Amino acid sequence: MLDSWNVLLPKEIDPSGPESISDFADCTGMNEYESYDEALDDIGRYDAVIVRVAPLDAGVIERADRLAVIAKHGAGLDNVDIEAASERDIVVCNTPGANAQSVAEHAIALLFGVRRHLHTADRHVRAGEWERGAFSGRELTDDTLGVYGFGNIARRATTLALGMGMDVVAYDPRKPDDAFPEGVRRAESFSQLFEWSDAVSVHVPLTDHTRHSISTAELSALGEHGVVINTARGAVVDESALLTALDDDRVGGAALDTFESEPPGEDHPLYDRDDVLLTPHVAGVTKQALARMSRQAAANVRTVYEGGIPESTRNREAISWEGDE
Repeated sequence: MLDSWNVLLPKEIDPSGPESISDFADCTGMNEYESYDEALDDIGRYDAVIVRVAPLDAGVIERADRLAVIAKHGAGLDNVDIEAASERDIVVCNTPGANAQSVAEHAIALLFGVRRHLHTADRHVRAGEWERGAFSGRELTDDTLGVYGFGNIARRATTLALGMGMDVVAYDPRKPDDAFPEGVRRAESFSQLFEWSDAVSVHVPLTDHTRHSISTAELSALGEHGVVINTARGAVVDESALLTALDDDRVGGAALDTFESEPPGEDHPLYDRDDVLLTPHVAGVTKQALARMSRQAAANVRTVYEGGIPESTRNREAISWEGDE
C-alpha cells in the first residue's frame, strides 16, 4: 500500500475535490497559515499542491523537496515556474475546460454590460436620477465579435455570440482551418481581426508573444465604437495604450476582468472612466466551475499518486519519468 500524501490546498476550494482524495491525502489549506508566504515557506513537507493564485516561483520550488505534482485549479499557469518544476521532475498540470462555460458567459455578459451602459445606468438610478436619454446603447445583433485565440473558452463564447445573431471572426494561427466551425470567419492576420471586428474578446494565455499584443495599432484598427473584452490575462492588453485610445476617442470602450497588476491599486486611472466596465477576475468563478476545477485538480493529484501522468500535464516532455501509462 502506498504511503499517504500531504497535500497543500488553496485558501478557498470547493470541498468535493479534497473529499475525493481523502483516502490517501492529508489536506491542509493555505488558510490555515497566517499568509501565502508562511504556507509556501512550509512547502518542503508537501507531496502535492493544488494551486489557484499563489506564486510558485523558482525559490518556492527549490524548497519543495518532496513535491511530485503541482495541480493548477484552473487553466492559466503564469503563476507557476514550469521550467523550475521540470528541473526537479515535478509534474505540472491544469484543468483545461473546467471553467470554459463560465468564462465564456462572463465575456458575453461584459460585452452586454459595456454596450448597454449597465454599470453607469445602475449607479444613475441608485443616485435618484432618471435621465433615460443618457444611456442609449447599441444592439449586439449583426455586430461582429472578434475572438483572439480559439480554445475551449473562445469556442463557447462563439456559440453564444452566433446564437444572438452576431457575426464571428477568429484569429489563432496555431489552429488548422478545420478547427473553425461554420459561421466563423478566419482572420488571416492579427491586424485583420481588429479591422473586421466591432468588439474583440481575448482568449489567449500570457506569453512573451502575447504580452501587450493589443496596443495602439490594434485599438486604432478596432475604431471609435469598438470594445475590448478581456477575461484572459491582464497584460495581454497594454493598459497605457488603452487609456490613451479611450482619452483620444479612438476606441469606444473596454470591459476588463483581469489586469496587468492584481489588484490594480486604489488610484488606477481606469476607475474614473464610465466607458470601462471592471470586474475582479471572477469570470471563472461560478459554483459549477469551482466544483469542476476542484474535482479535476484532485483527480490529477490522484493520477500522479498512483504513478501516472495526467492528460493535462504541461511539462510532459521536460520531466524524466513517464509514470505507469
